[in-house]
Amino acid sequence: MRFILPLLILLVCAIPARALERFDFSAPLMFTTFRISLHSESREKAEAAVEAAFKKIAGLNAVFSDYEPNSELMQLCNAGPDKAFKPSEDLYALVKRSQELAELTEGAFDITCGNLTHLWRRTKRTHKLPPADRLQQALAATDWRAVRLDEKAQTLTLTKPGMLLDVGGIAKGYAADAGLKVLREHGITRALVMAGGDIAIGDPPPGEDAWEIKLRQFTKESPEEDLIAVRLHNCGVSTSGDLYQFTEIEGTRYSHIVSPKTGMGLTQRIACSVIAPDCTTSDALATAMCVLGRERGEKAAAQLKGVTVKFAE
Repeated sequence: MRFILPLLILLVCAIPARALERFDFSAPLMFTTFRISLHSESREKAEAAVEAAFKKIAGLNAVFSDYEPNSELMQLCNAGPDKAFKPSEDLYALVKRSQELAELTEGAFDITCGNLTHLWRRTKRTHKLPPADRLQQALAATDWRAVRLDEKAQTLTLTKPGMLLDVGGIAKGYAADAGLKVLREHGITRALVMAGGDIAIGDPPPGEDAWEIKLRQFTKESPEEDLIAVRLHNCGVSTSGDLYQFTEIEGTRYSHIVSPKTGMGLTQRIACSVIAPDCTTSDALATAMCVLGRERGEKAAAQLKGVTVKFAE
């Protein structure tokens, strides 16, 4: 009998590991299409993990949306000034990171710009600039320093009346990171989660040292000629620019990217890709870099470890 156990061990070790297959999925979420590419031992395991990831992302939309009147974000905005609000773990984490990046970018990234973005949504529909008085009112209610976080109590407080938050510049990146985390919890690490121009990237595919990601540069009209390839793993990458999203009013081209300082859509042509340790950070910084411009943007990014910015030439 003492010879049977070693034989069994040899037999088990001789069985080859099941090869990983690539699977691709997509779902319409958060006003864009989320795409997940992953490598798994089986379709069943892949589908279970992706279903959980998409469920998490859909739940985050109910937290972060400024279109849904009953979202948690809107409950915070409606709580009134100087009223402490007890948020979910996700909302607190998102606001905390937003405030850190607002400070780093000197307010170029500012989630308190909700009144401004509402005005510019109307501008896109009507092709008329916001009335001067309403623009000034919106600017007066925009101030990232007017959001108070209580770490001990885990509460959020808006200290200015009429403030509206808009987390559209960071929420998709956060959701992509959250989706990738869910996949990892299901044992799938070789994956990436794409949310429009924001990508959360995990371990590389089998036999590779990285995922090949194609970044749009916004310098050529032909989409095929406008891409450059980079190889990345375990990070986030986001691209922001105004090639397609803009409106023209009285001969001036206004970007969909609004400066929290002026309240106006950017008028200079600019685009930037940001590679960061996570997609939450890359999402927020991609927009902030466009507001800051190359010189100030590169200076701000240099303060963050693991962040690379690539401005379109």
